[in-house]
Amino acid sequence: MEIAECVPNVSEGKSRNKISRMADTISACPGVSLLHVDSNPDANRTVFTFAGKLSDVTDAAYALFRTVTDEIDMTHQHGEHVRNGAMDVCPIIPVSDISMAECIAAAQALGKRIGDTGVPVYLYGDAAVTFNRRELEQLRKGQYETLQHRLRQPEWQPDFGPTKWSETIARTGSVQVGVRPFLVAWNVNLKTEDVHVAKKIARKIRTSGFRGIKGEFNFLKADGWRMPSYDCTQVTMNLTDYRHTGLHNVYERIRELANVSGTDVNGSELIGLIPLDAILTAGRWYAGARDASLDENALIDLAVHNLGLDSLTPFIAENRIFEYRLAGAAHLRDD
Repeated sequence: MEIAECVPNVSEGKSRNKISRMADTISACPGVSLLHVDSNPDANRTVFTFAGKLSDVTDAAYALFRTVTDEIDMTHQHGEHVRNGAMDVCPIIPVSDISMAECIAAAQALGKRIGDTGVPVYLYGDAAVTFNRRELEQLRKGQYETLQHRLRQPEWQPDFGPTKWSETIARTGSVQVGVRPFLVAWNVNLKTEDVHVAKKIARKIRTSGFRGIKGEFNFLKADGWRMPSYDCTQVTMNLTDYRHTGLHNVYERIRELANVSGTDVNGSELIGLIPLDAILTAGRWYAGARDASLDENALIDLAVHNLGLDSLTPFIAENRIFEYRLAGAAHLRDD
């Protein structure tokens, strides 16, 4: 059965009314199932996860774009999370019976559709047409505040949409449309409010490292920030290939580095959904020699406990594991 996933990140995490209207827009689109909504007021960001046939998914993404640009004015938007626009990123992920090439073609069509409304669009990830736009951090240098300047530079002309600043762009910023595999968006809590500790750890472990010194883990993006509503700092991360860089490896290394800085970890926070294999791998590592005797539910419980995934909010497997949520979406099941 053909299924694609879409995980738009929008630059609004505070207004429940606005977020509800965005979620309702997705839910109203035929052929897609809204699987999860994850908002954070400090980051001022919301992550929507929905799935369906590729054409239905891209239609829903465009409908969400129209609602988002009605609801968010970037001239007044601030938050901890880096961002370039109101509908900041819109990745498309192949799940089953759909190829990466088909998703890339769909991302390009969606980008043109958005660009035709007067909003600049940059393609990233596997959809990128130039090497210097493949990674989001390359597109995010300077963030929204430098977009007007970048639009004047030949090397930063958008892939779709206008090339000259306008009142429309001032409100919307740019949209980054991409194609990528599954990733795990995940934050580890530290028992300190000193953001410098979190940033120091992030520089040590992330793939890009710091000042020319490569980081300790591959397939890992990381930074540090302070979350006032949690009374802590976090190492905020994207694991772009959890099969090579496991949650357990990263969590335990952050614990070691936190101890060196005189503090400790205090659980972690999952953003959006997690693939079942990622959490089972962590469970097996923590199980050690007991692995063979533990079933799937026990391994999940072990991973949740040791990673502290329930430290901030309850972790309900049926709501947070992608395959479980997908199985619960009745109209997407291949009965």
